[in-house]
Amino acid sequence: MVNWIDGFINLVRTINDLLTAGIAITAFSILIYALTFNLKDRVARSFAMILVCVVVVFTAESLGGIAVDENNIEFWLKLQWLGIVLLPPTYLHFSDALVATTGRPSRWRRRWAVRLTYLFSLFLLVLIPFDILVGPINMDQLSTPHLDRTLFTELFTIYYWIIMLLSWVNFFRAYIRTVTPVSRRRMGYLVIGALAPAIGSFPFLLFGSGIADQLQGMFWVVATLSNSIFYILIILMAYAVAFFGVAWSDRVVKTRLLKWILRGPVTASITLALTTLVRRTGTVFGWDFEVFIPFVMVGSIVLIQHLITLFTPLGEKWFFYGNDQQDIEILQTLENRLLTRNDLLEFLEMILSALMDRLQSTGSFIVSINENGLELVLTNGKINIKDQEISEDLSRIVIENSVFPEIFQWENNSLFPLYARLNGDNNDHQLIGLLGLAGIDIRELDDEQQSSLNLMIERAGSALSDRLMQIQIFQSMEKLSSRVNTIQQLRARGRYDRNGVFMAEDPIQSIDLSTWVKDALTHFWGGPKLTDNPLLDLRVVQEVAENTEGNKANALRTVLRDAINRVKPEGERRFTAEWILYNILEMKFLEGRKVREIALKLSMSEADLYRKQRVAIEAVANKILEMEKDARNGDGFVS
Repeated sequence: MVNWIDGFINLVRTINDLLTAGIAITAFSILIYALTFNLKDRVARSFAMILVCVVVVFTAESLGGIAVDENNIEFWLKLQWLGIVLLPPTYLHFSDALVATTGRPSRWRRRWAVRLTYLFSLFLLVLIPFDILVGPINMDQLSTPHLDRTLFTELFTIYYWIIMLLSWVNFFRAYIRTVTPVSRRRMGYLVIGALAPAIGSFPFLLFGSGIADQLQGMFWVVATLSNSIFYILIILMAYAVAFFGVAWSDRVVKTRLLKWILRGPVTASITLALTTLVRRTGTVFGWDFEVFIPFVMVGSIVLIQHLITLFTPLGEKWFFYGNDQQDIEILQTLENRLLTRNDLLEFLEMILSALMDRLQSTGSFIVSINENGLELVLTNGKINIKDQEISEDLSRIVIENSVFPEIFQWENNSLFPLYARLNGDNNDHQLIGLLGLAGIDIRELDDEQQSSLNLMIERAGSALSDRLMQIQIFQSMEKLSSRVNTIQQLRARGRYDRNGVFMAEDPIQSIDLSTWVKDALTHFWGGPKLTDNPLLDLRVVQEVAENTEGNKANALRTVLRDAINRVKPEGERRFTAEWILYNILEMKFLEGRKVREIALKLSMSEADLYRKQRVAIEAVANKILEMEKDARNGDGFVS
């Protein structure tokens, strides 16, 4: 009978040890998540401090449980109390931040209560090494090694529960002040999850009280249940906090948190549990299973990650998409089947190569026609054509021919028009490009060659048409993204504070500043991206407008030009590395040159030019940011 009870207690202790390690892993993973995605929010920062305490408590408990030397065990137990002592002030700090988020900022009483609690806990930390707050290690009891209780331990327990009670009062105040039903439900999750530290620390406060030794089996059952509940509550708490300080949609928040927990703590906890069970099973039966542990560890990690990859999309679709499922599937399909510029060039190159082989042409090329004029997209074979010739000679021919012939000669090249079908109507089409072949006589082509030529012309036109359609979609989405981001930010502010939705957006703090600068530069000489740009609301622009007869568009143009000049290095203009950002800005946006021409002038590839252009735009955005700060500080605009 005694052996059965001892076996049961050992089993429960093993499960408790696994839960303890799992809680430490989960708390650490959620801590990294909070520090990565919403560190700017006060609620998330204070929650991260709670997680630090939880990590310290349960990591020290796990390491102390496997330590053998008495001194090492005592070290880990005292380190564990560091986290326990710091829990009350961090808890009160978190509850205060939560109330402030609902539109009730900290007054002097709440602010000083948090500060005094931190100071008192720091004072208690000093008492730990001197065996005052807790006594020396006790290895004689049956339950587990622990630190003896002292008078200060009893006083700390009272202090602990008083601070927890005050924190829960703040939680209740935050709950009743929450605005929307969804936010109130999440605040309810947070209040319930806030029980986690109290439940998780309960077993540690009982050590040395005599209860753990008198009811040993019951104590470990209660400790295991406590850790199980704690594991669930800490995740529930993390879920509620994940919505603070971010302007993402609920679907994005839920998806990111789910993947983070599955790929991090769940994978690590299951792997640890399996390896521990294999090791202890071998010990019980006297077998050496150590050789299998690396295989179990690697196999479990790979298998779990594979299962997450397979089933996570289905879970997202069922639980998170809701009525938006069709819209999201369309976007995912577009992402998977996107025709990028490289894909287009590869496909067109295949068409040109096939035509040259079938028609025995010496060279070929494709020119696209867009709002900026004609652009040489691709050449193949012996073709000696420059962008300048395309821009001048061929542009004149295209403009002069309102109705383009099916084929005409340009120098020694045969040109074929490429059309985009509008509304799926073969009679309603738009000229979007030209396909040129050199060294062929169209009159000498047989029926099979003519059929192949017509087929390739149709496919090249279809590819260009699809690409142009995608560009239009991207431009529309780019315009929409800043507006949607504004709505999401207002939505995030109004989740818990009813006054948050009335707050005006500050352009200087917007994450879309670089996008707005790019839009304004794109339409520098006129267009909706300049005249309707949110940068017009900047104080520096308004000050300049007062001196330019109230024309905000001209004022923004002046500010952009000045910002570009601030990027310019000192001295005479050169085409060296230090001048590259300024040269890109001037040639691309102020002079309106084409990308290919700029790339040739600066001796770089188009891909590298686009990368450098992003850096240049960010530099202009930073300069505008500095100018706006100066204007708000009363320094005014200095050109």
